[in-house]
Amino acid sequence: MLGWLFGKKGGGAPAGESETRELFTVSRTVNGPVDRAFAVFADRTGDWWPRDYSWAKDNLDTMVIEARMRGRCFERSKDGAVAIWGTVLACSRPEHLVIAWQIRPDRSPEPEEGMASRVDIRFVGRDGKTDVVLVHRDFPRHGDGWENYKAQMQGKDAWPRLMDLYKAAADKAA
Repeated sequence: MLGWLFGKKGGGAPAGESETRELFTVSRTVNGPVDRAFAVFADRTGDWWPRDYSWAKDNLDTMVIEARMRGRCFERSKDGAVAIWGTVLACSRPEHLVIAWQIRPDRSPEPEEGMASRVDIRFVGRDGKTDVVLVHRDFPRHGDGWENYKAQMQGKDAWPRLMDLYKAAADKAA
């Protein structure tokens, strides 16, 4: 679909997914216009992000992406504690969002933005629907073991699961 934006399609990737050595792509088509698709992804992350994919787990209050340049990506627990998991590096509402993925391979926070991979999300409207293309790239920034981390993040229980949950929320909002 939009593989030319981010790299060549890998031979063994499932439909809606592609990869190169240092990145992979997961895409979903959601019902509704681009502005709604972007809003569900960025402004309503807490509606679709699973508790089991947070540090707070059952104590999670919400997941937030501040969709503005240098905005924080964080989770807030019910006791008010905030844990940063990313920084918005680029935001062109409603077409494009880039986040520094500040989670280490061992799932601990990565305070140094320069040591974080990048999650690049594009929203492209067509015929009343929106193609949402997520590219997770720059894995070598995570250091030793980045290949393993990339494999984990592209596994069916990582970004593909998150994008399926996002799609369900976006389609419901349509």
